[in-house]
Amino acid sequence: MLRRHARLGTSMGDLLVVADDGGLTGIYFPSHWHPPAAGSLGIDVDARGDALFSRLGVELDEYFAGRRIRFDLPLAPVGDEFQHAVWAMLRDIPFGETVTYGQLAERLGDRNLARRVGGAVGRNPISILVPCHRVVGADGSLTGYAGGLDRKRQLLELEGAEVVAQRRLF
Repeated sequence: MLRRHARLGTSMGDLLVVADDGGLTGIYFPSHWHPPAAGSLGIDVDARGDALFSRLGVELDEYFAGRRIRFDLPLAPVGDEFQHAVWAMLRDIPFGETVTYGQLAERLGDRNLARRVGGAVGRNPISILVPCHRVVGADGSLTGYAGGLDRKRQLLELEGAEVVAQRRLF
């Protein structure tokens, strides 16, 4: 299996993109909370010369320009069974809409799973395409985002979603 990575320039900054023969395994913002381990990246390639990364660049450009609401790329995120269940639900959140961690937990059959859902959302390795930015706090406020709350706000505003201010702690 050919594991590879590249830097992909976008309007939201340079993204670290990682893939193997099964598809994209990661899309990471600069200063991402949970970046991949350095030894897990595989070979460094030119994003323009890699068919999958080139296609990703085109689709992201279309998304950032407001011309794309769905992505058509093979995904191969690495995670446990629970994480995969949560990530599948993230992909079902419609463009421009938000859900809460509690709502996702209820869809899994137990509202008490909200914290565990939050952990899985936070560990989502495929930013933007698996839209964890569409998950908000119970009161609709912006809560943690591995790529930073400013980027989360930008992505939601790009999609036309209602954005509630971040909660104040004092």
